[in-house]
Amino acid sequence: MRIARFAGDDDPRFGVIGDDNGVPTIAVLNGDPLYAGLNLSGQKIPLADVRLLAPVIPRSKVVCVGKNYAKHAAEMGGEVPEEPLIFLKPNTSVIGPGDPIFYPEQSSNVHFEGELAVVIGRICKDVSVEDAPKVIFGYTVANDVTARDLQAKDGQWARAKGFDTFCPLGPWIETDFDPSNVRVTTELGGELKQDGRTSDMVFTVPDVIAYVSSFMTLLPGDVILTGTPDGVGPMEVGDSVSVSIEGLGTLTNSVVSRND
Repeated sequence: MRIARFAGDDDPRFGVIGDDNGVPTIAVLNGDPLYAGLNLSGQKIPLADVRLLAPVIPRSKVVCVGKNYAKHAAEMGGEVPEEPLIFLKPNTSVIGPGDPIFYPEQSSNVHFEGELAVVIGRICKDVSVEDAPKVIFGYTVANDVTARDLQAKDGQWARAKGFDTFCPLGPWIETDFDPSNVRVTTELGGELKQDGRTSDMVFTVPDVIAYVSSFMTLLPGDVILTGTPDGVGPMEVGDSVSVSIEGLGTLTNSVVSRND
């Protein structure tokens, strides 16, 4: 099931993407499905008449895994960590499909990082690897935008990863999805830059959830970014970047100057 967050003529709402006699539609839900469940309102809107938003705005946090693909760790000049390398992005960094990524004045080397994202469905702590699927609401596509020069300069990643607009998510949440072996690609201006598979992850989705929940409580709507394949590289103002995940869809954003 594909669940989207969208804007029409009123406040943002949630809906289930489907098909009505060959016309892509959104069946509108009452409330946020993370808290209200899948409560259909009975209203249907053509998908072409709405604008898709980030499918979730984390009320708490975006948890990220660094160097979770061996080839990416190598291209960054590092070894694969013995345990998941965890960092956070603020929820204010989240934007949706089609929203602009603002190129900050403080940086001259901003990179794309296409990733699989996991949306947590309930409060959980100390989750076992075996029970990890029980706490997952669904999956979406992410771009872990990074100011690479600031990452090196600061020695830690909060600023480099945390700028407003540095966490595009979308286009929707897929609740019925097997993340174990799907293709992850990133295109810049239509040119293929990243091409990997989730089967190349060092730590699987259940591994990551078990590890993260061993030291912090996860809340409904929290998002976990699971790492990026090799092939990361710079984006410039005027570029368009598209991250695609097999079975999930494509997330596209443009890069604009902060001063525009």
